[in-house]
Amino acid sequence: MGGLAKLYAVQHSFYGRTIMVERFDAVDIITTKRDGGTLSPDQIDWVLDAYTRGRVGDEQMAALAMAIRIRGMDSGEIRQWTRAMIASGERMDFGTLSKPTADKHSTGGVGDKITLPLAPLVAVFGVAVPQLSGRGLGHTGGTLDKLESIPGWRADLTNEEIHAQLEDLGPVICAAGTGLAPADKKLYALRDTTGTVDSIPLIASSIMSKKIAEGTGTLVLDVKVGSGAFMKRLPDAQELARTMVELGTGAGVSTSALITDMSVPLGRTVGNALEVRESVEVLAGGGPRDVVELTVALATEMVSRAGEGERDVAAALKDGRAMDMWRRMISAQGGDPDAPLPTAREKQHVRATKSGIVTEMDALRVGYASWRLGAGRARKGDAVQAAAGIEIHKVVGEAIEAGEPLFTLHTDEPNRFERAVDMLDGATIIDGNAAQSRGSVILDRVS
Repeated sequence: MGGLAKLYAVQHSFYGRTIMVERFDAVDIITTKRDGGTLSPDQIDWVLDAYTRGRVGDEQMAALAMAIRIRGMDSGEIRQWTRAMIASGERMDFGTLSKPTADKHSTGGVGDKITLPLAPLVAVFGVAVPQLSGRGLGHTGGTLDKLESIPGWRADLTNEEIHAQLEDLGPVICAAGTGLAPADKKLYALRDTTGTVDSIPLIASSIMSKKIAEGTGTLVLDVKVGSGAFMKRLPDAQELARTMVELGTGAGVSTSALITDMSVPLGRTVGNALEVRESVEVLAGGGPRDVVELTVALATEMVSRAGEGERDVAAALKDGRAMDMWRRMISAQGGDPDAPLPTAREKQHVRATKSGIVTEMDALRVGYASWRLGAGRARKGDAVQAAAGIEIHKVVGEAIEAGEPLFTLHTDEPNRFERAVDMLDGATIIDGNAAQSRGSVILDRVS
């Protein structure tokens, strides 16, 4: 028995046999939190360690997660919960690199392809970017799913390969190792099936345990708010951002957060290969205004916090330096940056039924429609269609005529169109008299 288990299980001799007796009881911990009590550091350390070891069952941890979801946690409990999840696994160390490190984490949304242009852009300024990412689940797309639509590109790198690429090149986007915060990995899968995903203490500790264990020196958080995000209300997003910034800062990581709008999709594409194509447009100096705005804002924050001072990051998008870094990054991980991206076998337009200005577009409905087309997965391990997704021809603030395409749906399986079209019914509001444009995608900053 290793790790924290040595501290929280006691060895006894009983009629010549050695047995281990747990120091705490899961039921006592569950009822303490159920009744609004505060868990001690020792209780938190034990329950997460015992859950990782299999001594606390899924049904017990589900009950505790629901009690936390309802009763909440104070700041001390959240800090200890995060530390215990970090302690359940290994930690990466980038201290031997010759350059500073900076990472970004998004809480997830619809059309959120920002990592793709962001990592090479930040690396242009001498900052190593260890962007350890995941795959999508439900309506939020995964960064690895997007990049795996590039022929040859591989997500799984060894720690030695990650360090070498960070030192030699600067940006790495790859899968996180299984050894980082295994308690969180197990708990996250449970939360997804027990209605406890939207608990601020559990979200904050889940994200920050992995990010702190990854060993970056600087972390910038992109906390989404709106219909397509976990946080639907701005005050909740602000609370989540403050909680995560405090956790990062307390762990010695220079941390800040931007709170950004996810009431409408980000950019004009939703889906894996479609979003890669749009990201390349941004790296070529074009692309949608909101994607460029957020990429530049996050890059500026990362470069400044990493100690590289104020830099004109927008210029590096325009003059090709970020594109050069992208091509080198993709090639370093076996991808061909010049290879054609997958295209769907079937396409179908959804046309406007009236003329006017697009005033609203529900990000959640667009995300679910893309998921129904095959761009996402319902369960971990499900396959995704690289080419499936949605092109958005008119965004909020733009005029459209009746009969013009509003969306183009992409899929390899035409039987998926009907349910996707049903989901898009009512997703967009067109007002014949309105004259509005979308404001800034950045709503607040927390540091």
